[in-house]
Amino acid sequence: MVKLLILGTPNTGKTALCVRFITKRFIGEYDHKKEVTYRCCRLVDQEAVDLEILDTASEGSCAPSLEASIRWADGFLLLYSITHRQSFLEVSRLKRLIDQTKESLAVPAVLVANKADLEIGREVTTEEGQRLALDLRCGFRELSVADAVLAVEAAVFQLIRRVLDQQRLLPDRRSYMLTVRHALTRKLTRSKTVQW
Repeated sequence: MVKLLILGTPNTGKTALCVRFITKRFIGEYDHKKEVTYRCCRLVDQEAVDLEILDTASEGSCAPSLEASIRWADGFLLLYSITHRQSFLEVSRLKRLIDQTKESLAVPAVLVANKADLEIGREVTTEEGQRLALDLRCGFRELSVADAVLAVEAAVFQLIRRVLDQQRLLPDRRSYMLTVRHALTRKLTRSKTVQW
């Protein structure tokens, strides 16, 4: 199971991205007051991966609720709109909150610059997005949720791969604990044998 959280300011396309990824359809209008968890299974590099994707409510997300969502998630899609500089500036604050809540700087994340189809209203350059992604130690994708389902899938799959890579690096807690228990048992048994 891989749990993903999508974060960004209102009107950056968080829900549109979720729905586009799950259903391959684009719908322009959503109820932004609801927090929704989407569940699906996708084949990533010939491996079936069960996904839970949490789309946070745009308005009125209180800090404790947001921190609980961050603790729940394995990876993060950080969205901003290329047509809204303030949404871009907010990403750094969100990443700091993630790093503080997770108590790690190695949290899997992908920075997604949305609304690339609205070039005429662009306020954030591609180079600014790439620099921010480097500074925040994130992957980077610039795309249009409205135009390209394959680009949306590529961004989500990039994050899933980062999460899976990190999970593979961490030892399985159960097997790790059994290994420690066996080592301690052998050591204690040897100690008792020597004493007797």
